[in-house]
Amino acid sequence: MPPPRRRRHAWEKLPTRALLDVRLCDLRLDLETSPLAPRVEALHAELARAGLRFRPRIWLSTDWFSPDGVPGFAIPFYLAHPRLARLERSQMLQVEGGNQGWCMKLLRHETGHALDHAYRLHRRKRWRELFGRAGRPYHTTYVPEPSSTEFVQNLYNFYAQSHPVEDFAETFAVWLRPGRRWKRRYAGTPALEKLCYVDGLMAEIAGRAAPVRSRERTDAISKLRMTLREYYERKKAHYGEEDWSLYDRDLLRLFSDEPGDGRRLSAAAFLRERRGELRSIVSQWTGQHRFVVDDVLKGMIHRCRELRLRLAYSEQETGEGAAVLLTLHTTRIQRMRHREYFR
Repeated sequence: MPPPRRRRHAWEKLPTRALLDVRLCDLRLDLETSPLAPRVEALHAELARAGLRFRPRIWLSTDWFSPDGVPGFAIPFYLAHPRLARLERSQMLQVEGGNQGWCMKLLRHETGHALDHAYRLHRRKRWRELFGRAGRPYHTTYVPEPSSTEFVQNLYNFYAQSHPVEDFAETFAVWLRPGRRWKRRYAGTPALEKLCYVDGLMAEIAGRAAPVRSRERTDAISKLRMTLREYYERKKAHYGEEDWSLYDRDLLRLFSDEPGDGRRLSAAAFLRERRGELRSIVSQWTGQHRFVVDDVLKGMIHRCRELRLRLAYSEQETGEGAAVLLTLHTTRIQRMRHREYFR
């Protein structure tokens, strides 16, 4: 099948400043004629190969999310057009789901949520025993345990550890991925028991129609009147650190605040020069959102300037120490992936 013909929009050629004043509802985006269409088709093919009758309802909105009680999910609007993907990268330093592999991981994850809602799987006793209580309150942050073997890894930041329903969605995503390598990869770990449960559960419901058939499309982009500028203001506020003084103790160990070190390079200047390199390295190490890494770096530079810190060690040693320090603070608390900051 030939790729869908992309619709042209008047806003495509606007400069960034003008584009940011366009309302989301005025973007007039269409999922079926967007670059996302082949990826949704690939998802459907994976579900068919797994023997599942279920197909989630999918629409465009502000983020990746599947509302409670809805057998479907939203995809962020910026993935529906190359110009908007470039804007997302310029504003947030990365595009979540911007390549084929990453997008498919997210599609499988959200399908896990939608399928859970469609068949009310979280109400089952065994589901609760393995994953926990689905009604546990959501929080905007969580503290992961990287060494844990009780959870699968599909998305970045050990996301299965953030909440019981995310644990299930991540487990389903790993189960659905073509290749069926999960038995070997998770052999001998507690996560394997969850995967085997999902394997049996999917065989049970494979040919059954879903009892929940809501057609709701929560926060569909066609209904959202906020501008792109407002969208990014809220998104950056969500991902940003609230108190940069939290870095002071560690910065004082890495740099010097002694008055006699005035001839040494300032710590702020040192970090500014290496900002791009450090952001790239730590984002790759941790899987953390690049905007979060950059925001921590910005805070560290600000505090170094306020404390008048200067280098205490060689530039090589300081660079290594800065990377470790940045890693510690970007993984200290992970941000949840959900849309509450757009309310």
